[in-house]
Order: sequence, then structure tokens, then C-alpha cells
Amino acid sequence: MTATTTTPDDVAAWRDEARAAAAPTRRWGSFYVAEYRIRSMRAYGWTIVVGSVGQPLLYLLGLGVGLAAFIKAPIAAGPSGSVGYTQFVAPALLASAAVGVAMEEFTYVIMEGFRWRKTFWAINATSVTPRQTCNGIVLAVAARMLVTGAAYYGIAVAFSAIGRPVAALAMPLVGILGGLAFGLPVMAFAARMKDDRGQFSIIQRFVFTPLFLFSGTFYPLSSLPWGLQWIGWVSPVWHASELGRALSFGTGAGGWPWWTHLLVLLAMIAGGGALAWRSFVRRLAS
Repeated sequence: MTATTTTPDDVAAWRDEARAAAAPTRRWGSFYVAEYRIRSMRAYGWTIVVGSVGQPLLYLLGLGVGLAAFIKAPIAAGPSGSVGYTQFVAPALLASAAVGVAMEEFTYVIMEGFRWRKTFWAINATSVTPRQTCNGIVLAVAARMLVTGAAYYGIAVAFSAIGRPVAALAMPLVGILGGLAFGLPVMAFAARMKDDRGQFSIIQRFVFTPLFLFSGTFYPLSSLPWGLQWIGWVSPVWHASELGRALSFGTGAGGWPWWTHLLVLLAMIAGGGALAWRSFVRRLAS
């Protein structure tokens, strides 16, 4: 029996082969993680479909056919004239739906990956970097937001709730901006959590719900007392709603230029993304 001797050249060759095999993963790691997450969503796919279609249908039936029948006066004005109540609330409902998706996907899903199923640790054992893991989750959530926003847009068009349907084709993308502006800081917080002690319920009740109610969703922000208007100014829901209204009927109801809302959302996304990256790197590198 002859002993096999491993030479430095053999080790170098194996290392080169391993690097070559891992190169595609390093290059496309974010998309691999996004694919994994989207496949995982199939477990509650019907919930996504029913929520994406049923929620806007019920909201627009209740508000557009029900409440709007009692509101005869125009609630806002656009370049083409007065704006009815259904047209006013439709962009805000789309933005709120995207933020709701972010609230679902950036909380318990993150805890699942770190704490319960430890999926993120398994991914981290490959050549996928923590930032790529974070990016992949964001891409998957953005894809779900796009589906929800597209469903809202289609149903809103059917209800004649979109003033300029062609220009408003970008409304689902605006919804994604609003959802990420809200969700990325939540994702960063969830990535740092060790145990669930009701923190997400607190965010739901004392952050998400007030933003939904006091962000000019159902009435112009200017109708609120001055002491409450600041909630809208710092709310991704309000900025996304106003940007959607600018696309739908030409102007928002808050008096800010459309580009200021876009800049605020982009700044929120940049800050939240940096926090999320940092949280994932710190957690997975520990």
C-alpha cells in the first residue's frame, strides 16, 4: 500500500476549484436568497393573493361606493379640476397596503431566520455575505409589494379611482418606496432582537396604526390640528400617498412639490438600508 502525499500544489489547486465553484454564489448571492424567500412565500401564497385582491376590493367598495356617497364636496383639487373622495383615498390605500406587507415580512420572518429556524445562519455558512442575505430578503419583499400594488392599481382603475391611469402606472413602484422606507428600519430592529417579547405588537399598535390613521390617508393632513400634522411629515405613508396622488390626479393635497416626497422616501430608504446592513453584518459575524 502506497501512501498518498498531498503537495502544496494540490492544496492550491483545490483552493482554486473551490473559489471557482463559489464564484457564481458570491456574484448572485442576493438573487439566490430572494429566490429562496419567494419560494417560501408559496406556503402562504393564497393568503397573499386573497389579501392583494380582497383588501382593495373591500376598501374601495366601502369607501368608494359607501362613504363617498355621503361626501358630495370635492376633497382636493388637481390641474383638471376637483378630486372626488375615491380618487383621493385610492393612492393612500395602495401605499398603506405596501407598508402593511413590510410590517409582515420584516418582523417575524427576520426573527424566523435568526432565532427560530436559523435559516440565515445556514446561508451564512456558504459564500453568501450577510449584506447579500439582507439584500435578497429586501428584493423578495419588494416583489410581494409589487404584486400587491399592481392589484390595488388594477382594482382602483376599475373603480375609476385613478385620474390619470397611464401616469399612475408608477404607483405600485411608489408603494414599494413607501414600504421600504417604513420596513427597512423595522428590519434592522428585528435583526438585533434575541427574543420576541411583544416588540412587534408594540410597533403594530403604536407606530404602524397611528401612521395609517394620521398620515392623510382618509382626509387631507391639513385638516388635523397643528400638533398632529408632524406625524404625517415623518410618515412614509404620507409621502408615498402624496406622491401617488401627484401621479394620479396631478398634485398632492399637502402642498409639497412631488419631488420633495420622493427625496424624503429615498433618504429614509438609504438610512434604513444602512441600518439593516449593519444589523445583519453584526449579527451574522458574531
